[in-house]
Amino acid sequence: MSELDLHRLGIGTWQNDPTTCADSIATALETGYRHVDTAQDYDNEGAVGDGLAKADVPREELFLATKVNTDNLAYDDVLESTRESLEKLGTDYLDLLYVHWPMETYDPEETLAAFDELYDEGTIRHVGVSNFEPETLDTAREVLDAPVFANQVELHPFLQQTELREYAAEHDHRLVGYSPLARGDVLENEVLGDIAEKHDASPAQVALAWALGLENVSVVPKATSAAHIRDNWDAYDIALDDEDRERIAALDAGERRVDFPSAPWHN
Repeated sequence: MSELDLHRLGIGTWQNDPTTCADSIATALETGYRHVDTAQDYDNEGAVGDGLAKADVPREELFLATKVNTDNLAYDDVLESTRESLEKLGTDYLDLLYVHWPMETYDPEETLAAFDELYDEGTIRHVGVSNFEPETLDTAREVLDAPVFANQVELHPFLQQTELREYAAEHDHRLVGYSPLARGDVLENEVLGDIAEKHDASPAQVALAWALGLENVSVVPKATSAAHIRDNWDAYDIALDDEDRERIAALDAGERRVDFPSAPWHN
């Protein structure tokens, strides 16, 4: 597996309770995952750090990402909260740091200047944004000195994010999909179930295999149990054909599982 492939399927930690999160992370790393995704807002960075410490994987083999919460996006708060995240995670650098949402205390000039400072000093290896639309991406790219490495957004067969995928390909950054199983709704879909039966797989594996076959796309499905962590990992082994992909493409209805009136796409 190439380094690019290695980071295409990550382990997400949203709503992974601190009491189970450390074991989940250790299991994921033992299974083969190397991309670990968390956030200040998830309130489990300490547990993620415990899981990283439990697993016998050198730090340089890991791709570790977290996100700065919306109330920490003032310049000094970005710097201070990132130091706190590093301490909780038990590391002295991050492979990727995201702006979690372009909302509340987010100000492109002030927020992104702090990200540039962290990048220049080597505290973060890459700058990311999350839940950004093309217009906010344009502004971020203009303001930042560092390149935008990734935009993390909701992505699954019912919300295929064609415009943002095209934007990512044009501007050479990754689109990282959260909720790639549509909060479990892929498990009930007849089309995905039919394709899963054809490949002797689960609907979740089919949804992940579809996403992993997209250009410039990574996904970070949340999984807590060892069975689900390994089931998701086995999506790498599924080879969807053109007919499968056409059927999945027809499922795109622009349906979000994460939505609220002040979300960036409503502005």
